[in-house]
Amino acid sequence: MSGSSAVSGAAPCRFAHYFAICGIDTETGLEPDELAGENFEQSPLKRTFKSKVLARYPENVEWNPFDQDAVNMLCMPKGLSFRTQADQRPPQFHSFIITKEDGSRTYGFVNTFYEEVTSPQICSAMQTLYQMHNAQSAAANTPSSSSASSSSSSMDSLASSLDEADPPTCPSSSSRRVGGYDSSRDTLYVSKALCLITPMPFMHACRRFLSQLHRAVTSAAAPPLPLESYVHNILYEVPLPAPGRSLKFHGVYEPIVCQRPGLGELQLADFPLGEAFSLLGVENLVQVFTCTLLEMQILLYSHDYQRLMTAAEAITTLLFPFQWQHVYVPILPASLLHFLDAPVPYLMGLQSKDGADRSKLELPQEANLCFVDIDNHYIELPEDFPQFPNKAEFIQELSEVLLSYGISANMGAPPRTRTNPGSTPSTPARERKTAALRQLEDDGRNGNLAGEELAVLELLQGNATLERLQALTKRTGVTVARVDALRAGVRAQASEGQGGRTAADEEELRNAKLNVQLREVFASRFTTMFADYEAFVIQSAPDLESWLTNREQMHNFDKASFLSDQPEPYLPFLSHFIETQMFATFIDNKIMSQWEEKEPLLRVFDGRIDKARLYNVRAPSLRSSSYQRCSILKESAQAIEQRLMKIDHTAIHPHLLDMKIGQGKYEQGFFPKLQADVLNTGPTSNKWSHRTATAQRRKDRHRQQTEHLGLDNDLKEKYIQEARSLGKNLRQPKLSDLSPAVIAQTNWKFVEGLLKECRMKTKRMLVEKMGREAVELGHGEANITGLEENTLIASLCDLLERIWSHGLQVKQGKSALWSHLLHYQAREEKLDQQHQAESPVSNVPERRKSDCSVAMPSLRVSLIQDMRHIQSMSEIKTDVGRARAWIRLSLEKKLLSQHLKQLLSRHALAKKLYKRYAFLRSEEEKEQFLFHLLSLNTVDYFCFTSVFTTIMIPYRVVIIPIKKLSNAMTTSNPWVCVSGELGDSGIMQIPKNVLEMTFDSAFRPHVHISAMFKCQNLGKLTTVQLGHDNAGLLAKWLVDCVMVRNEITGHTYRFPCGRWLGKGVDDGSLERVLFGELAVPSGEEDSGRGCRTPPLQRSPSQTRRISTTSLSGRGYKPTSAQIQEAIGEAVNNIVKHFHKPEKERGSLTVLLCGESSLVAALEQFFHHGFKSARLFQKTVFVWDFVEKAVAYMESADQMGDLQETAEPLGMTCQSLCRYVNAINSTPRNIGKDGKFQLLVCLGARDRLLPQWLPLLVECPVIPRMYEDAALLRDRTTVNALIGVLETLHDFPVTLEASLVKGIDL
Repeated sequence: MSGSSAVSGAAPCRFAHYFAICGIDTETGLEPDELAGENFEQSPLKRTFKSKVLARYPENVEWNPFDQDAVNMLCMPKGLSFRTQADQRPPQFHSFIITKEDGSRTYGFVNTFYEEVTSPQICSAMQTLYQMHNAQSAAANTPSSSSASSSSSSMDSLASSLDEADPPTCPSSSSRRVGGYDSSRDTLYVSKALCLITPMPFMHACRRFLSQLHRAVTSAAAPPLPLESYVHNILYEVPLPAPGRSLKFHGVYEPIVCQRPGLGELQLADFPLGEAFSLLGVENLVQVFTCTLLEMQILLYSHDYQRLMTAAEAITTLLFPFQWQHVYVPILPASLLHFLDAPVPYLMGLQSKDGADRSKLELPQEANLCFVDIDNHYIELPEDFPQFPNKAEFIQELSEVLLSYGISANMGAPPRTRTNPGSTPSTPARERKTAALRQLEDDGRNGNLAGEELAVLELLQGNATLERLQALTKRTGVTVARVDALRAGVRAQASEGQGGRTAADEEELRNAKLNVQLREVFASRFTTMFADYEAFVIQSAPDLESWLTNREQMHNFDKASFLSDQPEPYLPFLSHFIETQMFATFIDNKIMSQWEEKEPLLRVFDGRIDKARLYNVRAPSLRSSSYQRCSILKESAQAIEQRLMKIDHTAIHPHLLDMKIGQGKYEQGFFPKLQADVLNTGPTSNKWSHRTATAQRRKDRHRQQTEHLGLDNDLKEKYIQEARSLGKNLRQPKLSDLSPAVIAQTNWKFVEGLLKECRMKTKRMLVEKMGREAVELGHGEANITGLEENTLIASLCDLLERIWSHGLQVKQGKSALWSHLLHYQAREEKLDQQHQAESPVSNVPERRKSDCSVAMPSLRVSLIQDMRHIQSMSEIKTDVGRARAWIRLSLEKKLLSQHLKQLLSRHALAKKLYKRYAFLRSEEEKEQFLFHLLSLNTVDYFCFTSVFTTIMIPYRVVIIPIKKLSNAMTTSNPWVCVSGELGDSGIMQIPKNVLEMTFDSAFRPHVHISAMFKCQNLGKLTTVQLGHDNAGLLAKWLVDCVMVRNEITGHTYRFPCGRWLGKGVDDGSLERVLFGELAVPSGEEDSGRGCRTPPLQRSPSQTRRISTTSLSGRGYKPTSAQIQEAIGEAVNNIVKHFHKPEKERGSLTVLLCGESSLVAALEQFFHHGFKSARLFQKTVFVWDFVEKAVAYMESADQMGDLQETAEPLGMTCQSLCRYVNAINSTPRNIGKDGKFQLLVCLGARDRLLPQWLPLLVECPVIPRMYEDAALLRDRTTVNALIGVLETLHDFPVTLEASLVKGIDL
């Protein structure tokens, strides 16, 4: 914060802060640069030598201290480079950025050229190096020499792969390759950099100023004034343009114009976006942009520093109104390659050497990496990330803007995901093609039109008819884009020297207009997507201090409500995006704007939303996913054109300074030593410097007042830094000091940052999970969606990948975690074989057997076994995918912390794989990390089952009869059909020979039927249909419950039954539909998931739903008040179910038929006062009453008694009769209670229940079967029940296939 205010405070008026010169220090001579990955096998001319900052003017600027190491490193990221007269030596331009720790930025612009080496010491040192090199290479040409040890770290191999020998630059260098450099016949040249450091990115203006300065040095005639005059002028006499104004100042030969956007416009961005789009192609750039929004690791790769900078600045500029919050190093100096090891999101640029192949580039971590090969126009994307909303229409709109400026939109190879790693092999043909492409691009940038295009234009202009046609299309508002583009290109060339506007001016105007139009398209997407964001910001703190103190505990944004308000197609992207640091910071800025001045980007964004609201009053509820195009493209381009055509301010011309004559004499090709005394101080009388001073005094006074009134500034600064950062303190690596101590400290910060991130993520996952479970129990409101849960788990997977790739010794495969697991697996399997050879006893920890585990054999807790499950899944093709699946499986089994603890307990393996500073070797942090993960065991996740829906899963079914042995034996042929949220297994016959007998701890025998089957993932299990064919003598079967276990995840479901299956017993059912629930592991188990059956000793009536037969028989009679309450509760649960977001509703079947369900409550209602038990007669069921009522209605209908009734009533009678008859004629043997259940379900589905009830009440059969006090005979209660049931009419009740099988209605 302080940095940015400094820049905007004292510095708003100086265009440039420093002018610096970097090059070779003739006093210290040739110093090899060890940090840049020295490679002694290369010829000395190719090696890296240290450069120095030779001079800087002024010595220091109070508000922007000069960072010597950073400037030196970024002016010459690869150190000094040498050439001879045989090489090509074109000057190169590049820019760089220095981000301070507080986030404020300074820009650098560099012109690098080659200057002849005049120092005899350096020439002779180079010759000596060549002689040594030739002697070594002669000795090394024996075949036994190996290139490098294979155990080098991945960073070393990265450095060496970047230093592959360059191909010879031109044919004439072949003589030199033989003899190398010889001081007697060769001229030695060394690179020198002229650098301008500015507070704002006026890239075009600085580029033109530096190129004119370079021209003055190399041209035959001396420049009009000494070079000091021009440097002094730009440092002290050229002001920054005021917002919304343009400025003209003078270089050595020509005037230079720049402009600055106004306060309500998008902030200044001078890097050519058109170039970034033409290098990558529109689709690729949109994909990289999406990865950036989701805070992945972005690595740009190009041989050209300026391309790296252009791409990086293009991507971050387009993020408006958001800002990249993490490591941002568009040009990564060779000495800082270890920063690629950073386990945080980053956006970095890496220089490729000519001829170096992408496949040789060993990167520390690639699981979450977006790799952007700028020169070859292709990108590699992380495996699964959501697409940007309305991507196709968005790309279309961008392409049209580019085409209107004559830029083709479909450059760039299609993006690759991680499934096909490595780049295409570099063939000579491909290299020629890339060279041709590069030439074409250069042509386009220089404004040259190919001969063919000129011919086309001449033809068009010569044709009178075409001219008239074009005039007509113009009048009707249609533009002929191609002709206009060609014409603009030719006009740009022709206007050279006309009206004072050069081709460069035209090119700059064109770039500025294209820039702003492309940015407006992006900005308009965010304005549309976040038009209503303010409504969801939670303003909970009374003042800034309390907000900053409690920042971490507070919810600042109502994510669930915001997502529920968005169109469905946007959700995958938005649910990820609102979890990012950049979104959190944006919301923080919004909240803080009520106490302090609005952050500039936020101010512009809010202004746009307000403007959009004025023109387009849109109700937040009417969000649509239809694409809205940007409507202000023309106005934005016009504003810039007006500023550049009509100059608002002209700076003082360069003039002679009061300095000693004769010093720094002009010598062609050499940059003179400038006179420091005139360049270190600015002019004393200068109208705008005086203006600044008063403005600054006013600002200082204001600041002192606010400090006095508000918070202690240091404290506030501290809070803000802490509040806003997970990785903010390590957001910007210090480029200056590279001592081992500083590198160690940075790594320590990374370790701390990772631990903090882990704490935050696990806490967020717990809070959302527990929040939802609390809602299901009736406490408060839900605040999360299934989609959001998936997003959080995906970000946990990403965090674990980053932790595992921190401090790797040698990288193997794309996923560091999976690689570690494979090492562990290989080692354990080897140990296992040795153990088995010695003794046959397995050493894998088994779960303790308890009394309740007799029926279901316990699952082993085995990390290796879980790995094998994942390895056998043919659907997953990559290591990253396998690692994620393994994390999800471990999380679902509540074994993630335990498995990782086991993995990390092999210290020798960790030592072999990781460097000392790695997170996984920091003992205390590792313990805390495992503890945070252990907290996730307190909630149930189905993150494996719900994601891998197509895999085959083995299930074990155990049917447990009630204990008496005689009841357990059956001669009939049993079958089961298991159903879940994703489908059913189909009917599976259970072979008779699977009857098993087990003994519990008291040696009591238990008989049960156990079978295994494999089918496609059924998801969460909901019902089991159980039946038999009634064959043989012992065809009656009393079943206590059915247990089903998913053998991969260990989830065990218990389906209570407690009823007979057989003819002539209970309700005569041969088939029952059972409703299950997840079996809760008992308390004394270890931290793994419990997966055994519940105690068998319990009587069935305790666990199963109270059935109609047991109600009277067991003495349990609920009161009428309890029954009415149960019905209200059941209906209420169904209504709540439909009010939840669709993806997280759970099973409706359980609410209709499970315990305390609608069917159970209505059974109790119908059973109240029912005369069921008859002396010496068989039991009567509620279904018998329904059948009698229907029989009466049918006979009445035949006799014509129903003819007189009202028409609707007659229809209702017919519907009830039709449904009851259909249920009776079903081929299924479901028994009388099953039939009643089915009738209730169908009635609820078809909204007929409230109509049927009066018919049953009016039926004359009722006095025979019900006592006078029965609820069914109380008119008021029945009317109340009808009212309650009618509330279900608003919802679409759908029934599971297992319920309505065989019913044709």
